[in-house]
Amino acid sequence: MAADALSRVFSALADPTRREIVARLAVGDATLTELAAPYDVTIQAISKHLKVLAEAGLVSRSRDAQRRPVHLEAEVFDLMTKWIERYRRQAEERYRRLDDLLRTLPDDIEDTPSSPQTGAPQ
Repeated sequence: MAADALSRVFSALADPTRREIVARLAVGDATLTELAAPYDVTIQAISKHLKVLAEAGLVSRSRDAQRRPVHLEAEVFDLMTKWIERYRRQAEERYRRLDDLLRTLPDDIEDTPSSPQTGAPQ
């Protein structure tokens, strides 16, 4: 997946309404009307959200007689997961190296003495 396509996916998912739509579609296909039902917005507003999701490759629409269900394209999530996983592994490796380094340090390191206060009785 090209970086610009990946950016479109993350940008599309940045909106909470679109994330909710994706979560609903993870349960199963739904029509525009079914997707709009829980929201106090127009069908046109939900249609615009679907357009953004479709342009990012997250959803597609098909025709089933008079019904036009929206379908979640799960393959896009596989690509996102691979991208995220790569950086998660790198971060885990850095933490592992830090843990290894910390284990080599002695446990009984004393605090460095602070400098004496001026004017304090000794």
